[in-house]
Amino acid sequence: MPVASMTGFARFEGDIGDTAFVWELRSVNGKGLELRLRLPQGMESLEVDIRRMAGARLSRGNVQINLALRRTDDAPVFTVNEAMLSQVLELSDRLITGGHAVAPTADGILGVKGIIDVAETLVDPVHQRERREAVLEGFAVALSRLCAMREEEGAILRGLLDERLEEVAALAAAAERDPARTLEAIRRRLSDQVALLLEASPRLDEQRLHQEAAILAAKADIREELDRLSAHVVAARELLAAGGPVGRRLDFLSQEFNRESNTLCAKSNASSLTAVGLELKVVVDQFREQVQNVE
Repeated sequence: MPVASMTGFARFEGDIGDTAFVWELRSVNGKGLELRLRLPQGMESLEVDIRRMAGARLSRGNVQINLALRRTDDAPVFTVNEAMLSQVLELSDRLITGGHAVAPTADGILGVKGIIDVAETLVDPVHQRERREAVLEGFAVALSRLCAMREEEGAILRGLLDERLEEVAALAAAAERDPARTLEAIRRRLSDQVALLLEASPRLDEQRLHQEAAILAAKADIREELDRLSAHVVAARELLAAGGPVGRRLDFLSQEFNRESNTLCAKSNASSLTAVGLELKVVVDQFREQVQNVE
């Protein structure tokens, strides 16, 4: 499976008999899969099937699913509430006879709430089942379009992530080659520091100072950090090559990258290594930011 983004949009328009329908699907980043449905009255029973279908295709993301229905048949049929109309006319006659009102107009009577209503069109079970199936088929098409768009975005994301991994590998190699990491450079720098301390305070134990310097040199070694950075680069490339919902694991690796870059900066014993470490932190932050979009 290809790497997919969590952002996308899809739309599908269809019709069945006297009903036109429109599906709109919008997807953005999310820690898990969250489906928010807006279904018209009478179509609530679709929710179970929609959640099942979406769950089979999507792993992460906040997805807004909207369905709109519109009747395409002739103008609606109006019905008159005869009993209510008779009561209104009788009351009107009494008020007119008593001199409390003037004769009402037709539009005034018909404007009374409840006198006129729109007749409900009954849908036979066969047509209702066919409409349900057609609407679900339309959702399947819209869902496929959404997945296709997320995969297109994912292909772009993968290219960006590959570039960041190349930069991480290049910076790790630069740190590996830095002259400040050579044994001779470390020995010379520590020897100079010990000599300065002895010159400032002759009472200091020279042997103890050399022991402490050796411990500091061991703590300043970034060999393990460079090895872990290389291992994380390999693991990230394997995840991207495998594809599918790898966003969570890539996010974990981005945290590991960040940890190693911080440690490298903390252990740095030369400005050149510090510069590499700071640049590494910038690249890792860019990697992590882009990973947040991966499913």
